Amino acid sequence: MLRLAGIALLVVLAAGCGPADEVDTVLRGALVYDGSGSAAQRADVAIDDGVVVAIGSVNGLSGKREVDLDGLAVAPGFVDIHSHADLILLAEEEQRASLLEAKIRQGVTTIVVGNCGLGPAPTNGAAAEILGGVNAWMTPEGVAAGPMTTGDYLDRLETGGVPLNVATLVPHGPLRISAMGLEPGTPDEDQAAAIESALRESLDAGGFGLSTGLIYPPGMYSDTDELTSLARIVAERDGLFTAHVRGSSETLQDATDELIEVSRATNVRTHHSHLEAVGESFWPGIETILAAEDGARAAGLTISHDVFPYTRAATMMSAIFPPWSLEGGVPALLERLEDPDARERIRNELETRAPEWPPWQPGGWPHNLVGAVGWDGICVASVGPDGPAHYVGRDLQSIGKEERRDPFDVVADLMLSERGQVGQLVGEISGSDDLLRILKHPAAAVISDAEDYGRGVPHPAHAGAFPRALRLNREHALMPDGEMIRRMTAYPASIVGLTGVGRLEVGDVADLVVFDPATVADEADWGSPRSHASGVEGVMIGGQWVVREGDYLPGSNGRVLRSGGTASR
Repeated sequence: MLRLAGIALLVVLAAGCGPADEVDTVLRGALVYDGSGSAAQRADVAIDDGVVVAIGSVNGLSGKREVDLDGLAVAPGFVDIHSHADLILLAEEEQRASLLEAKIRQGVTTIVVGNCGLGPAPTNGAAAEILGGVNAWMTPEGVAAGPMTTGDYLDRLETGGVPLNVATLVPHGPLRISAMGLEPGTPDEDQAAAIESALRESLDAGGFGLSTGLIYPPGMYSDTDELTSLARIVAERDGLFTAHVRGSSETLQDATDELIEVSRATNVRTHHSHLEAVGESFWPGIETILAAEDGARAAGLTISHDVFPYTRAATMMSAIFPPWSLEGGVPALLERLEDPDARERIRNELETRAPEWPPWQPGGWPHNLVGAVGWDGICVASVGPDGPAHYVGRDLQSIGKEERRDPFDVVADLMLSERGQVGQLVGEISGSDDLLRILKHPAAAVISDAEDYGRGVPHPAHAGAFPRALRLNREHALMPDGEMIRRMTAYPASIVGLTGVGRLEVGDVADLVVFDPATVADEADWGSPRSHASGVEGVMIGGQWVVREGDYLPGSNGRVLRSGGTASR
């Protein structure tokens, strides 16, 4: 018997066992969570040809590989329904395997991309160039998307292979940009028809719903009527409508009311992405928001939410700028930052202006991150390959103080020197107690909302969100362990409408995680954001070990999941 990385590995040469009695792998004596919310049951798990073939006492079977899991838990692989790995998945195999290593090592076996209205498809030639600037912060070096439909995107993933299971929402941004660029205002009849046609085509190609990012251009320019019209199309197909709502500080209540209004008007399945309050003075509003969504559910609406278990968030630096300055995209923003009059107007608005409702009107503003958290609450997360690396990980206030410059001038000049390719970390995202309250709520699913793009300081959630949720649950007794596992597996899968993932049952593809429930924890923090989680002893995708005995064994073991129940390997 060889014991490595907490797993006792016993290869059995079973005398007298015929082929019908032998399977590929048997996991012995595990604490099995099936994803339903039930408590763990001690059982064996037999896997053959990538599929779970028996759970319980399987003494009648032997495995070509037998694994003694006494004291360890087995659960369905974690389902991260809020990923921004869209462009990582288009990278070459070795690069994408490296960038996704920490996420897979924490037990994630399925991701959903296309969140927050962001993504590379569907787009035409003119829009692809605009999207290149919008998506620069989430694009690894050397990756180019180009024009493609949602079907083309999924086909590219299938052709190139994926290291874990992937599903996509249809991002609203590319739909609107393809029809009307980054113009504010209401689409005309032809533009609206183009957006709706592309949405239908994308849903038919395998998209599981529509995501909107209402603090980013062009989502911030869309009014409630436009969102409602698109949500009706999604509802026709029983898809999911998700929203990065239109502000999480002054406008949080109005933004949540808008989400509920869209749900009520269309009866679409609705999801509040990363429910949060930004800025300490707005944390008390979380109780009101949770109560409002509880009331909507009591009235018969289907509304859920998710949460990343951290008090900082990652996004693009362009998100701090006023909507009018982003009209025309990143190149137009940079031109305005070079113009003294426009630059001064931007400075004054960032430092003095409060968000207002409705924010889609000319001159409207859905949020002001600088006003909510201050310059010391905004950190530089990444810059271009030749940019000032000494800025990374530091807040704008401290950089300005050191250089004896106004923080606005620091960030404006940084955006210019990096041609807009700057990522940020935003602080004061809910408080510790409020975060636990959101996580504990029955409608909450766990997500990461974070990736490693190979530069700068990634958000530690990319390496530790799910083990962190398990640790927080162990320390604070938020809910039974089986229920926390459900919030990371079957429940998020059901929100999106994914089938064949999130449960550990006979007949399912063997996507699973092995962990020590007494010690599993996140190790990544703001100082060491790439540290791998501890206590995760093994990860299997498609019946193949991708983490075993401390080794990472990447491959193209995942499936591309499409709405309608189709999946390819």
